[in-house]
Amino acid sequence: MKRISIVTTALLSVALALAGCGTPPTGSGWVTLIDGDKGLENFNRIGDANWRAEGGAIVADKGKGGYLVSKNAYKDFEIYAEFWAATDTNSGVFLRAGDPNKIGADTAYEVNIWDIRPDPSYGTGGIVNVARVPVPIVYKAGGQWNTYEIYANGPQINLKLNGVVTVNA
Repeated sequence: MKRISIVTTALLSVALALAGCGTPPTGSGWVTLIDGDKGLENFNRIGDANWRAEGGAIVADKGKGGYLVSKNAYKDFEIYAEFWAATDTNSGVFLRAGDPNKIGADTAYEVNIWDIRPDPSYGTGGIVNVARVPVPIVYKAGGQWNTYEIYANGPQINLKLNGVVTVNA
């Protein structure tokens, strides 16, 4: 099982920053994809987002949609991601995408980052169309630094948002 520190894929709406604000895991078996303002070379950019390094983070704040898609594929993995998102950001971490050029909740598992989603049952901490969260939404990510720990092993996906288990699917 590969262990990945910092996020592999993200969707942009208003603003999203991916960075090392805390202490990411280290040691044997971890592959660091983003570390502060370093790591864009590990990704293919899909869409029109203006991904760039800024202020010790990887940031995007313009465009209708954009993804950072890891250049390497991972079968079973753990992801440790630190992120900050505006309160109205529609974003997520997409897993197991069948086609890296067509990313979406219908073609991959979307670990959601969206506090104001019209259907709150798949809000922040859930997996869109797969694993619901409590309504009204109790897990809020907007306007603050957060961590996601994502474990994907075969058909099993487990999520922790800020240390709280939100999904076992």
